[in-house]
Amino acid sequence: MALLIRRTVAAPVAVIWDLLVDTRQWPKWGPSVLAVACSEQRIVAGSRGRVRTAAGIWVPFRITTFDEPWYWHWQVCGVPATGHRLRALCDDRTELIFEVPWPAAPYGIVCSEAARRIAILSEAAPSTAEHRGQ
Repeated sequence: MALLIRRTVAAPVAVIWDLLVDTRQWPKWGPSVLAVACSEQRIVAGSRGRVRTAAGIWVPFRITTFDEPWYWHWQVCGVPATGHRLRALCDDRTELIFEVPWPAAPYGIVCSEAARRIAILSEAAPSTAEHRGQ
């Protein structure tokens, strides 16, 4: 069981997925991520790297589950961390869900802010406007 942080985003799954898997984008939407070092720009199953946290320390991560374009989960410092799930509601609306382990429930506040930032970035993405015919 996990605490689920949900947000409906006015963007297609593909746009949001691109933000979620592109390590260059993580500092833009992740309040607890200042920088990322990873051998792949776009994570895949088994990707490993490090994130520099808001506390300024580098911690290792590993992608443990990867189901493109719907879900990925990771371990940070060897501990199961958040899951990142997408659910298509229609062509241009997606539910973004962060799965936070109960022992880390206070981290839900960080995930709520991350979801807000992802919504802003996704809804402003050029491919979202093109998808809507604007």
